[in-house]
Amino acid sequence: MQITTVVFLFLAALVSLVFAWFQYFFKKKRNSTNLLLGSLRFLMVFALLVLLINPKFVKNSFYIEKADLIIAIDNSTSINSFNAGPIVESSLNNIIENKSILERFNVFAYSFGEKLNEIDSLTFKEPVTNIAKALSTLNEVSDQNDRALILLTDGNQTLGSDYEFQNLKNQLNIYPIVLGDTTAYEDIRIGQINYNNYAFLGNKYPIEMNISYEGKKAIQTKAKILVNNQEVYRNTVSFNATNNNITLRTLIDAKKVGVKNLRVQIESLENEKNTANNFKNVVVEVIDEKTNIAIISSIKHPDIGVLKKAIEANEQRAVTIVEPKISEIDLDDTDLFILYQPNRNFQSVYDFIKRKGGSIFTITGPKTDWRFLNNVQNNFSKEIFNQNEDIVPSKNEAFGLFDLGSISFDDYPPLKSTLGEITLAKTYEAISFQKIKGVVLNQPLFLVINDDKAKEAILFGEGLWKWRVQSYRANSNFDAFDNFIGKLMFYLSDSKQKSRLELDYERIYDGIASTVLKAKYFDETYYFDSGASLELKLSKSNSSENFERPLLLKSGEYEADLNDLEAGVYSFVVTVNEENISKEGRFTILDFDLESQFSSSNVDKLKRLAQSNNGQTFYPEETDKLIETLLTKAQFTPTQKSTKNVVSLIDFRWLLAIIAITLAAEWFIRKYNGLL
Repeated sequence: MQITTVVFLFLAALVSLVFAWFQYFFKKKRNSTNLLLGSLRFLMVFALLVLLINPKFVKNSFYIEKADLIIAIDNSTSINSFNAGPIVESSLNNIIENKSILERFNVFAYSFGEKLNEIDSLTFKEPVTNIAKALSTLNEVSDQNDRALILLTDGNQTLGSDYEFQNLKNQLNIYPIVLGDTTAYEDIRIGQINYNNYAFLGNKYPIEMNISYEGKKAIQTKAKILVNNQEVYRNTVSFNATNNNITLRTLIDAKKVGVKNLRVQIESLENEKNTANNFKNVVVEVIDEKTNIAIISSIKHPDIGVLKKAIEANEQRAVTIVEPKISEIDLDDTDLFILYQPNRNFQSVYDFIKRKGGSIFTITGPKTDWRFLNNVQNNFSKEIFNQNEDIVPSKNEAFGLFDLGSISFDDYPPLKSTLGEITLAKTYEAISFQKIKGVVLNQPLFLVINDDKAKEAILFGEGLWKWRVQSYRANSNFDAFDNFIGKLMFYLSDSKQKSRLELDYERIYDGIASTVLKAKYFDETYYFDSGASLELKLSKSNSSENFERPLLLKSGEYEADLNDLEAGVYSFVVTVNEENISKEGRFTILDFDLESQFSSSNVDKLKRLAQSNNGQTFYPEETDKLIETLLTKAQFTPTQKSTKNVVSLIDFRWLLAIIAITLAAEWFIRKYNGLL
């Protein structure tokens, strides 16, 4: 307690004493009643003054703050292929069991493959390695200025952005332990293959392959492409120490409908150690159908380009951007109409759609002519106000017309629209509701009308381009947004009657991403049925193997995990037990192991990573040296810190109680004794 507070308390007691003396003892007889009343008055005045002074005292508490030591272990199959598993476990135990390390650091251990996980057990079975994502996640684990990260890896990344140029905002000192074979071998490999999943019958589809060479000699070899084991392309390529990378491009005829297995390969070098990276298999499906979609708009807006990119991510769809004054002959082949912010120029377009029929996707916004739109169609209308508003999407979890995919609308930016109540004349299902200033309204933002004659989707807001940007920001790709738009286009362009059993699966699984088949089952009223029993039957082509497994309910849909299946072509049937409902399909799992593409560790890259992040590179046999380095670094020395807590000496509630009690007692005693 400060000396000034003590002085104030002393003066308060003195003032209270003088006040009580003057009230009850100055020029008055001294008796027991006056003594009691004077004491009560003293207590009341003193409590009041103490309440005003509010005396405090400071409490200091001390603690030792240790630096964080984070251990991140590469849990991918490449570590197992180097037979480095026992080495990793030995190095890990040496670090976490060292008493000096435990006294100096707070130790945290993680493993990583595609993503970072808390360490449970090391299996070395992760199919991919994403070092950049692991570093990015670990950078957010702690807000300490100085942290040490021990990175046990071979340095070969098979997924994600380049970890060498990772922007680590906080001070993260990285100490890689290089695993695997550090000897450089002569090697030639097939790198990235760019191709389209779908091709159209009678067209040519492009294949682009990247081939790289590691070595010092001048070599020459042959690159080939085989379609269903028949050679369709051959080219001779040459490399040397400086000219060590080449990209080849070719076009292949789509002659027959069906799934085509393509094998891109390069002839191996003499005495080449790793030949697993000399070939890659991809699958292209040749189809004989295409959906023509027209985006009709009289204004230029980023939404239009974003829609075109998202829709044409599926090669089965072709998008044409036209103005509303287009001739009816040019619209005749259109299967789906996207009307962007209609105005009076759209009259001929609406007349054509009424005569021909067809599904519509209407997008409105601040530039929409609502007087025209309310009169030209009868499905919906909106009050006309001239005030714009930002509207945030709120996902309708009960939506069941089709699978929305992985899009969540969480943290999605608002769309720009005009205020006004929306009236729907037909039955609809909302994909998302409007949320304005944090309040979710009973008004749809994005909805689908399933009419007997045609289907229609309506979005009451402009700014879809922001949603696609947010999809990339959240997932480092556009897949969530593009897949959602793709599913919407499929639903709108599909003229078939709605099925009670909907399947969601990829025609081609590359053996890297998770292999999952999803399904949704609806009852007779087309509401999602969470109590159904679905069964999956699989059969592998050119094999007598058959598999049966149930689809389990998970996150509002049924799901079967197929990650344990070997590479091959599979036919399947999904059946709803106790119902005469089933659907069949076919998919391919590619035989490709990304982690086997490297024959040695990437030592140079790990050294550059360590140098740019105040660290140093070590090898497994140098674990003791690494421990010594960590123990001698001054920046990791534990520091004693203190916290200062300022606490009131007396609770104000007690002081108020004393004031109330003394005043009441004084008043009662004075009244009892007939005093004024």
